Amino acid sequence: MPGSRRVYAVHAACIRGVEAFPVTVEVSASGTIPGLTIVGMADAAVQEARVRIRCALRASDFEIPRCALTVSLAPGDVRKTGSGFDLPIAVAILALTNQIPVSGLDDYLFAGELGLDGSVNAVSGEVAYQLLARDNALSFAGGQGGTHVPVQGVACGILSHIGHLRLGIDAALGMPVSTESPADPLVPPLDYGDVVGQEIAKRGIAVAAAGGLGMLMVGAPGSGKTMLAKRMTTILPPLDEDERQEALCIHSVLGEPVDSLLRGERPFRSPHHSVSVAGLVGGGRPVHPGEISLAHGGVLYLDELGEFPSTSLQMLRQPIEEGSIRVVRVDGAFTFPARFQLIAASNPCPCGYLGDRDIACRCSDAAIERYRTKLGGPLADRIDLIVDVARPDPDLIVRGAEGKTSSELLEDVMRGREFRSWRVASRGDGDGHDGLTSIDAAIASQALSNEGKTALLEIARRKHLTGRGIVRLSRVARAIADMAESQTIEPAHLMEASLLQGRRGDGEAC
Repeated sequence: MPGSRRVYAVHAACIRGVEAFPVTVEVSASGTIPGLTIVGMADAAVQEARVRIRCALRASDFEIPRCALTVSLAPGDVRKTGSGFDLPIAVAILALTNQIPVSGLDDYLFAGELGLDGSVNAVSGEVAYQLLARDNALSFAGGQGGTHVPVQGVACGILSHIGHLRLGIDAALGMPVSTESPADPLVPPLDYGDVVGQEIAKRGIAVAAAGGLGMLMVGAPGSGKTMLAKRMTTILPPLDEDERQEALCIHSVLGEPVDSLLRGERPFRSPHHSVSVAGLVGGGRPVHPGEISLAHGGVLYLDELGEFPSTSLQMLRQPIEEGSIRVVRVDGAFTFPARFQLIAASNPCPCGYLGDRDIACRCSDAAIERYRTKLGGPLADRIDLIVDVARPDPDLIVRGAEGKTSSELLEDVMRGREFRSWRVASRGDGDGHDGLTSIDAAIASQALSNEGKTALLEIARRKHLTGRGIVRLSRVARAIADMAESQTIEPAHLMEASLLQGRRGDGEAC
């Protein structure tokens, strides 16, 4: 039975998007008909906590109060979701009824799901909970199991069973076990040295990685487009601490594996073309981030680009330009981080063999035109490089020919990125990547030499480029010049950039 205390509150939280927002769990007791009522816009999973809590307390030999208990989840005007409220509600009830020591409870943020036997299980979003606890100068108390991710600046404890609270909160909590693990030695790491006969495509990918440029690979089935894309994360620099923390938070909320992120590897996401708009950019109920947010800080690979619905592709324009996606629903507005490297692949035609040296194309001219039209539109403005990927010569594969490895390409990429950082810092301006700079200013920021300006004009006239096409060409050339540690763009850089845009026609490119 409750003692002199009539109301008790503990710190809790709820996941909203990719962040945790604070919730105060208050429990009040009265002498009316026994029962447990939860108020505060709680969804079905939160309401089911009444049954789990009652069974867990009984299994742990705690007394179930024979009074009316009212649980308030404040603020009351925000919908509460998930099973993570089981633990804080149970802690508040036990503290209110003087069945556990209350000393130190105010210093913790609680989140965990109760088993019917009294065990406490972890819930998704542990990183978000820890970040909120750190911001509010609290420690975090969670459940066992799941994926524990260490977060700097926050003390974290694991409660394996609700019955351990009889010892006091500090004695009841155990140390979490880190999930960080080395790479599996049985699985060889990906390397561009495994891809033979595609040196031009490798060069294009290195340029895209150095300049943060979007890239489309066009080639017949089996030419190696997916192999090339999957290895792109091996030539990108490791995640810095801020990027790593953001990526860990997103993956933790969705319950995705984080072992590779803990090793500093950048994420690689390759959604199927049947993915829904909500699955790609975020949505659902409750609102969750999509594939583009899971690719935050890494690579988003869209295979068979022409098979994706046009609606889904056009939704990518905002995140590509702004590095985030804003999803508005009846529950409010949600902003998810989505700064990724876009890599796409497509067949040249519906059958896939247009231009192949050995297999004849079976498609009609009308079918080819319809297929290419699907690859156009506003999204094409963010695809800077279009590289042909031909099927490699079988002789190269059989003889085991060697090409550039990931370590060699990484050196080129890092040299280009470091030179670009130095150049931008010394000039005090950007590279016209934000899409808001005027065309004149965007081209001026690329620092073309006099000979480079002449070459750019000749290429623009020959290929009938419009303003956007000229800016795009100069942006690719700027990445090539940075890799060569050249302060100015020279004609050779522009010629290579033009070759890396070989398939782009006036209607698509400009």
